[in-house]
Amino acid sequence: MDRGGCRLNGVGGDEGQAAESQGSGGSNYGMITLEDLEAFSEDQLSDSGNGSLEEGEMMEDEQQDQLLHYWQDVGRGHRVEVPRDMAEPIQQITTNNNGTHPREAVPYTLISRKEKSGDVLYEKRHYEKAHWACITVKEDTYEQSICYGFMKIMRYICQQNSLGRYLGMTIPIVTVVNTDEMHTTLSRTVTVAYYLPTNHQDQPPQPYDSEIVIEHWPATIVYTRPFTGATNEVTIISEINTMAEMLDSPVVCISDSFIVAGYTNPAAANRQNEIWFLERP
Repeated sequence: MDRGGCRLNGVGGDEGQAAESQGSGGSNYGMITLEDLEAFSEDQLSDSGNGSLEEGEMMEDEQQDQLLHYWQDVGRGHRVEVPRDMAEPIQQITTNNNGTHPREAVPYTLISRKEKSGDVLYEKRHYEKAHWACITVKEDTYEQSICYGFMKIMRYICQQNSLGRYLGMTIPIVTVVNTDEMHTTLSRTVTVAYYLPTNHQDQPPQPYDSEIVIEHWPATIVYTRPFTGATNEVTIISEINTMAEMLDSPVVCISDSFIVAGYTNPAAANRQNEIWFLERP
């Protein structure tokens, strides 16, 4: 697994490999994300009951095992192995996302919006400088790169950090992708990034995993267009080309590095995503 820089100004992953071919082509396999966990709440496992402490611990272990087995089944559908050490992070995030910890949106200032016949074509936003936890991954397929990178981010969010506790979830989770010059192929090298919650921005908890890097991304102008549905090689390339055609001055943006922002469950029929073009520094 390769690791590189992942700043919001477009230097994401191994730039020299941006034109690599995809091992999975236009695969319809989706991505495992935190949103997927909500589809399998603890209520679906079993009632918590009011037994003894020992019974409670046994039930918690059973729930953890059932969640892990569920995600191992899901992982096989994504061609991804979900290891045993993911059991606790999966259970922890499932518990914390059941209405206990609302997600924090990454803050931005809207500069302008271009519309046509009442539909938003794209927005121009300003994102302030901020700390992000990110990991750059290269696996055999694009989907595997995202899945394995995100599982490592999940571990960091849950407990594998210098505070030793759950940090809180923010949206969107962003993926920095690189393309060839003609925008026809995505690199298998991707960067998965998580915005540190506001209460952790001044002193970001340090990751135990040396492959995760805390980056201080500079303030950036982003041109963003919403789209719905699955995110895979085919749809991402299509959205990049569509956005390039809509921009009044595409030359002001970085031409081979883009961001896919995910807000909702990738398995949902009406998944909410955005494609981000980054203005040149």
